[in-house]
Formats: sequence, structure tokens, C-alpha cells
Amino acid sequence: MKKSGSPLAQARGLGSAKAGLEHWKAQRLTAIAMIPLMLWFVSSLISLTGAGHADVVAWFAAPFNAIGSVLLLGTMFYHANLGLQVVVEDYVHHEGAKITLLVAIRFLALVLGAATIFAVLKMAFAG
Repeated sequence: MKKSGSPLAQARGLGSAKAGLEHWKAQRLTAIAMIPLMLWFVSSLISLTGAGHADVVAWFAAPFNAIGSVLLLGTMFYHANLGLQVVVEDYVHHEGAKITLLVAIRFLALVLGAATIFAVLKMAFAG
């Protein structure tokens, strides 16, 4: 049985636009949040050029720098997870492969995010 009506009428009810909109908003929000965080972090790294290990640990021990680094890392891995999810959903058509990749990406983002945040906190509390 063929559906009648316009393409818009045929598309209605074929999925939740709200979930896609929330994903899109989260991606844009994390991208905007990373702009000042990355500018701050890169300028800080430049200022630490030539610094020794003790100087870098001391830099991370400053509360503002530790908190900023944790915010940057959390935002960055969440943003990467969102972006890679879109790529997989758009270009992987085999359902089993799609689900496997989505789980692997989320797991990798969580593990790498936790490991890098742990490293920052370890330096922050060692200084």
C-alpha cells in the first residue's frame, strides 16, 4: 500500500526529531565551550615551553589550572564521542557493526577521559 501525500507528510512520525535536536545542541554547546578552554590551554602550554617537570606539576597544582584542565578534557572527550557517534550512525549501515562501534566509541571516550583526568588530578595533588 502506497502512502499518499507530500514527502513531508510521509516523513512525519518516522522518528523523534527531539533526540536529534538535543544531540545537535550538545555538540554545538561543547564546541563553543572548548573555544575559550583550548585558547587558555594552548597559551598556557606556550608559556610553559622549556619548563621542567617540577614547573609543569606546579602549574597543574594551581586550582584554576587543574579545574580548567579537567573541564577541557571532559568536554573534549564528550564532544569527540558525540561527533564519532554521528559519523557511525550516518555511514555504517550494518546494525551489528553500528552497535559494536557505538559501544566501543563510548567505552573508549570514557576510559581515555577518566585516564587523562586522573593524570591531571594526580599532578594537581602531587604539587
